[in-house]
Amino acid sequence: MKFAVLFCFILFIVFQTDCAQNEQSSRKQKRKMSQRRPRKSSSSNNRSSRQFGIQQSTVTPEARLPIVDSDYSVEEKFESFLSFHGVESSYNVLPGKRGHCLVKGMTMYNKAVWSPEPCTTCLCSDGKVLCDKTVCHSQTCPYTITLEGECCPVCSDNEQREPTNILHKQVPHPQVEMDQVFRKVALQSEEEDEEEMKDKEHKRETPGRNKLHREGESRAERKLRPGEEERSAHQPLYHGRGEENDKENEKDAKEEEEEEEDAMRGDIFRMPSGFPIPTPSRGRPRLPSSCSLSYRTISCIYAGLTQIPPMTAPDVISLDLIGNSIMSIPEETFNGLPNLERLDLSKNNITSSGIGPEAFKFLKKLMRLNMDGNNLAHIPSELPSTLEELKINDNNLQAIEEESLSDLNQLVTLELEGNNLSEINVSPLAFKHLKNLLYLRLGKNKFRIIPQGLPASIEELYLENNQIEEITENCFNHTRKINMIVLRYNKIEESRIAPLAWINQENLESIDLSYNKLYQVPSYLPKSLLHLVLMGNQIERIPGYVFGHMEPGLEYLYLSFNRLADDGVDRVSFYGAYHSLRELFLDHNDLKSIPPGIPEMKALYFLRLNNNKIRNILPEQICNVEEDEDSTLEHLHLENNYIKTREISSYAFSCIRLYSSIVLKPQNIK
Repeated sequence: MKFAVLFCFILFIVFQTDCAQNEQSSRKQKRKMSQRRPRKSSSSNNRSSRQFGIQQSTVTPEARLPIVDSDYSVEEKFESFLSFHGVESSYNVLPGKRGHCLVKGMTMYNKAVWSPEPCTTCLCSDGKVLCDKTVCHSQTCPYTITLEGECCPVCSDNEQREPTNILHKQVPHPQVEMDQVFRKVALQSEEEDEEEMKDKEHKRETPGRNKLHREGESRAERKLRPGEEERSAHQPLYHGRGEENDKENEKDAKEEEEEEEDAMRGDIFRMPSGFPIPTPSRGRPRLPSSCSLSYRTISCIYAGLTQIPPMTAPDVISLDLIGNSIMSIPEETFNGLPNLERLDLSKNNITSSGIGPEAFKFLKKLMRLNMDGNNLAHIPSELPSTLEELKINDNNLQAIEEESLSDLNQLVTLELEGNNLSEINVSPLAFKHLKNLLYLRLGKNKFRIIPQGLPASIEELYLENNQIEEITENCFNHTRKINMIVLRYNKIEESRIAPLAWINQENLESIDLSYNKLYQVPSYLPKSLLHLVLMGNQIERIPGYVFGHMEPGLEYLYLSFNRLADDGVDRVSFYGAYHSLRELFLDHNDLKSIPPGIPEMKALYFLRLNNNKIRNILPEQICNVEEDEDSTLEHLHLENNYIKTREISSYAFSCIRLYSSIVLKPQNIK
């Protein structure tokens, strides 16, 4: 009795083990069939297509299988297959689920396709299993060879061909191959998903080689051919050129790339020939350790790079290489980035001699190029005509020739600050071809006059931190659209500004002349001016009617950090701006009283009089009691003067809406 029980127990264990192995094998087969797509056949004698319905010699012509689209929807094309009365197996219909088949303990949905054994393809059709055997046709070539795991012989060029060479020219599997099966498989589990990930990683591990396994063969049963194991450990990512086998490998590598669902899943950084192939994670390209990849952007900021790694990433549109030690840009560096739109090479050590003549030429979609903080002596040649923004600030530019920017007719922004440019080494025709240029930055250079030949399209001009001493009459003759001019930190005197330099400009709204050598507010300012910044000069006087010709009128006047005293400001100094002035900054001057004309400023919103020498605030010096209701003044600064706050009249600030916006403390004591 005990012996019988023991015998039954052993049989039960054997049966369970066999079922588990069969289920695992079938599960892997099904995954492989569902993931594979039709591939282009390599050039070889008598090679048959691997797609159903167009095979040359391996399967009955009537047999056709469903074609699965990219969204896994199945087209109903089973008619011819169902009409074929193949060998019906002993598989049973799964009870309670109409149309499903039970295959060795695994549920197969209606119209599912699988290969239970080599050279056999089966279909579940309304609970019945129909199987089709592969038929091999005779070959007419002198030499044939049957590869391990294959059903039919294939032609061979040489009877003595080495097995390692056959690996690169083997014929695709001759048995009927499935395009796709239904995505849903019963009893899927987390374990199955993990196995699927491992299978795919192993598949990508050798991208240049053809697969030797057949559909119904499990991974454990596959055997490498002689010499294959050694090759798999040292297979280069990109094979050498000039040999026939290497050409086949390149074709196979391209075919593998076509199979990838996501174009970014391929290698971005090429490895040199002879390097072992690393195993990437799913969906992530191989990058240097300090680099990262986000949506269509490669970021290698402060990554310690000494050269730009070769890259192949057609979908990438932005590349950041900020803060490395790159010194050169050879030609063809960016050939693998045909769709690049933004390139940031700032804060490197790139020299003009280290840039290939055509390094940027083939970036046909590049719109933004940043090369700030390098060692360039000249603007790189052959820049793409698509550029809209070019930044070469803080370099060592020595000159701009007529042809330096000749091809950049789409350029909108040009920044060349912090170089060695001057009117001597910048050609008057340098900007001639920049028909769309709006923003030009030439600060921190060595200009003594306004550069000549400014494009007519320019709207904003930045010339701060130069050595400009005068503004001549013809400086802005052709720049009728100019809106802003920044000239702070130069050496301009009001007497060196020509009367007709900019007075007739109709669009010039903002001028910054801070930190120059002005002793009074310049006359002949543009009639369209709205914003005038004169901080940090030595201004002692605001001439009368200096703003009287302006239309619609000056709105912002900043005169902080000057030498204005009471006798330098009178009632007509602000004539023409009473109805328009919104902000008036007179702080850090030598005023001893509130300047006249403040109550008449009907639009004034912000008034700064702090850090002067004001002692008293008399009634109606700031507010007009009769017009308090119409006042717009909301912010008033009077701190750091000599005001005795207790002596201020209760009506002095009656026009100010919020008393909390009045700053009176601290005051100096003397």
